Amino acid sequence: MHITPNKLNVFTALKLPSAYLCGVRTRYIDAAKCVVNVRYTWINQNPFKSMFWAVQGMAAEFSTGALIMSKIKNSDKRISMLVISNKATFTKKAIGKITFSCNDGNLVDITLSKAIETGEGQTLWMQSIGKDERGDVVSTFNFQWSVKVKG
Repeated sequence: MHITPNKLNVFTALKLPSAYLCGVRTRYIDAAKCVVNVRYTWINQNPFKSMFWAVQGMAAEFSTGALIMSKIKNSDKRISMLVISNKATFTKKAIGKITFSCNDGNLVDITLSKAIETGEGQTLWMQSIGKDERGDVVSTFNFQWSVKVKG
C-alpha cells in the first residue's frame, strides 16, 4: 500500500488526535521528502500570540516520522521506530501557516538497510525546518530516531 498525504491525515486523526485537533496536516510525501503544515489558531496558541512550541514539535516530528513509516511499510519487514532525543531552536514567532519540511529520505534508506543487514538497532538524526508564509525560518527541529528489526 502506497502512503499518501490523505492516508497520513486519517492516521493522524485516529492515532494522534491532539495533533489533528491542533491542525497538523501532511501536504506532501515522496521517497525523499515530507511536508507538513499547521496554521496558527486559537487552539494551538501560546500566551505570546504565536503558535505553542509543542504544536510546532508535533508537526516537525511527524514530517520526519512519516518518512520512516513510509519506508518501513515499503520494506515488508517488521521494524520498530522510536524518538530517543530531540533538539529545537526557535528564531521567529510562528504565526500564520507554518510549513515543516524534512528532506532526509536518503538517510532513512541508509539506516534501514543497515538495520536489516546487521539485525542491530540503528539511530539517525533527522531535521525538519519550519517556515512561515514569507519563507522565513521560524523553528528548526532535530529528532534522533532509533529503528530496529523486530525478531
